[in-house]
Amino acid sequence: MKKGLVTIIILAIIGLGIFFWVKNSYNTLVSGEEQVSAAWAQVENVYQRRADLIPNLVATVKGYAEHESETLENVVAARAKATQVTVDPDRLTEEDIARFQEVQGELGSALGRLMMITENYPDLKASQNFADLQAQLEGTENRIAVERKKYNDTARAYNVSVRSFPSNIIASIFDFETKGYFKAADGAETAPAVEF
Repeated sequence: MKKGLVTIIILAIIGLGIFFWVKNSYNTLVSGEEQVSAAWAQVENVYQRRADLIPNLVATVKGYAEHESETLENVVAARAKATQVTVDPDRLTEEDIARFQEVQGELGSALGRLMMITENYPDLKASQNFADLQAQLEGTENRIAVERKKYNDTARAYNVSVRSFPSNIIASIFDFETKGYFKAADGAETAPAVEF
């Protein structure tokens, strides 16, 4: 009778130990996944802030540079394309993030061309409205870089949890998958040539 009771107690302790280990591992993975989703939402938020600034910027430039309509149309088209591409936070794969980053890069390039043409319009550069919009856009670009780094840091911490033993066992049982990262654009490793 005593041996049976001791065996039941030992099995109950082992069972409780396994239950609490699974529960804690699962909850840690859920928490990590939620942090990645929140970081991704903040990345989308700052990209949306940039997209929201563009119509005002285009309207301001349009008032000074009527014959630059092709550049203005390219910015508007790139903005439209960038706002159409979304990534499901539950499926943050390398490919989805690369596709998102590609259209955002196209928008950045179009904005860069827009800023270059403003050099030809001293009245535009002197406009306080344009200067304010340009400063907001520069600040937003900095925020984008900060939020992308925060996202990558959060995704890395989560990915370590998903791939580390023994939590990888729970991750595979409950279909937790690693998340993708933002990567540098192609050619970013090559320094631009500067000629004087």
